[in-house]
Amino acid sequence: MLDETTTAPLPPVREWPALDLFGVDFDPVLAELMREGPVTRIKLPNGEGWAWLVTRYDDVRMVTNDPRFSRKLVVQHDVTRLAPHFIPVDGAVGFEDPPDHTRLRRAVAPAFTTRGVERVRQRAKESLDELVEELLQDGPPADFTERLLGPFPLAVVCELMGVAEADRPRMHEWTSLILSSAQGAERSQQAKEEMCAYFAEVLRERHPGGEDVIGLLAAAIENGEITASEAVGLALLIQIGGEAVTNNVGNMLFLLLTHPEHLARMREEPEIRPRAIDELLRYIPHRSAVGLSRIALEDVTVAGVRIRAGDPVYVSYLAANRDPEVFADPGTLDFDRSPNPHVAFGYGPHYCVGAMLARLESELLVDAMVDRFPGLRFAVPVEQLRFRRGALIRGPESLPVTW
Repeated sequence: MLDETTTAPLPPVREWPALDLFGVDFDPVLAELMREGPVTRIKLPNGEGWAWLVTRYDDVRMVTNDPRFSRKLVVQHDVTRLAPHFIPVDGAVGFEDPPDHTRLRRAVAPAFTTRGVERVRQRAKESLDELVEELLQDGPPADFTERLLGPFPLAVVCELMGVAEADRPRMHEWTSLILSSAQGAERSQQAKEEMCAYFAEVLRERHPGGEDVIGLLAAAIENGEITASEAVGLALLIQIGGEAVTNNVGNMLFLLLTHPEHLARMREEPEIRPRAIDELLRYIPHRSAVGLSRIALEDVTVAGVRIRAGDPVYVSYLAANRDPEVFADPGTLDFDRSPNPHVAFGYGPHYCVGAMLARLESELLVDAMVDRFPGLRFAVPVEQLRFRRGALIRGPESLPVTW
C-alpha cells in the first residue's frame, strides 16, 4: 500500500516493548522512532493492530488541537496500547470531545482556577511543614518517596477533592494499582471499580456545594449539568492524576542529586527556581511509551503523511519536548533556557486541568528539599536506586537520602 500524498511506502510497524528504564534515561525506542521520521507506525504490547506516532513539536500541537482527531472513538476500539487494562470509564472527561468535554471540565473548573488552587495552598504548606518537621526530628537516613513525595501530593489532591482523611490510604493503594501493569489487568480493573464505587457512594451522600471537587460535582449532578456516572469518571481521573507529582518530583530530585552543580545553583539563586522547574518538567521522561490515543475522523495529512479516517494516532509529548527545532541542545538540562514552551502538561482541549496545582506542589516540594535539608545526598550508591517496574508513569520506587 502506498501513501497517496508522498507516493512512498508506509513506514514499517515498529514493535515498542514495555521497558523498565533506569532513572531519567530516555527511551531508546522512542529516540530511534524520532530519528526515523516525524510520523511513524508503532505496535505496543497490548491491544490490537498498529497506530501512528507523531513526535515533532509542531505536529504534536496540531494533532492535539485538531477536532478531526477524536478521543471519544477510542473507547469503542481496542487500540494498541502499553497498559494491559483500559483505565478510563465510559464518559470520562479524558475520552470526550468538545462540546461534551468542555461541559465536563466546566463542572470542576472552579477548583483549578488561581483562586481554587490558592484555597488549598495554605493547607498544603502546613501539611508539607508537618512532614518535613517529622523527617528532621527522626533524622537521616530516610526514604523521601515514602516520607515526603508519596504522602504530600496525596494529601493535597485529597484536600482538593474533599476526600476524608481516613479514606486517603485506600486512595493511595487504588491509585498505585490502577497506574501499574505489574499486578495484571484483573487487579487494576478491580481497583478502578472499587474507587468508582467509593466516589459513587460519596457523591450520593454529599450535599451539593462547597469549593472542593466532590461538592462541585454533586452540585453539577443536581443542576443536571452532568450525570452521576460522568461525575464518577471525572473524580477518578482527577484523583489518580495526583500521583503524577510524586513521580515527577522524584525524578526532579534524582536529576538534582546527580547534577550537583544544578542543585548548588538552585540553593544560591532561588530566583531561578520557577524557570528551573520548567526545564526539569521539559527534560523528565514523565511516562513510559505513550499515553492516550486518538482516532482520525477523516483523512488528514500530517508532515506529508496521509492518515486515514479510522486510524489510531498517538502523540509523544516527551519527543516534542526534545525537538531540536524548538529546544536548542534538547538533551542538555539548561536552567537558563528561555523561552521554554514545553508541553509537559499536554496541549489543546485536553491540557492537564491540574497543571497549576501540580506546579504549586512541585515548587513547594523543591523549595523544601533544597532549603531544609543541607548536604542532601543519596544514602546508597546511585546504581542501587530502584525505579518503578511495570508502571505507566515513571518514577523512583524509593529515594533513600541522607543530609
